Amino acid sequence: MKAIIDGKRYDTETAEGIGSYSRGYRGDFDRIEETLYKTKSGAFFLAGSGGPRSKYARNPRQNELTGGEGISVLNETQAREWCEQHRIDADVISEHFAVVEA
Repeated sequence: MKAIIDGKRYDTETAEGIGSYSRGYRGDFDRIEETLYKTKSGAFFLAGSGGPRSKYARNPRQNELTGGEGISVLNETQAREWCEQHRIDADVISEHFAVVEA
């Protein structure tokens, strides 16, 4: 998946995948699949897809919803919070983000 956002290119094939999350199954209206990526320049973005009742839903025609996909840019804090919320491995989080010992 590729997108240009604010004049910057985001491409899932050239960026490093940090972690993934999925919920539901194919055909489930609430299904969601997301992967957090980091570009070579250090920018974070989320690429995902989902069913017609997910945040990736599209409205191609009036009174019609369908599943869709998309890319959204995250800042470093948002990316770390996404990792923590979706229980990405602690070693992976430590590799990509500043982590303070408790």
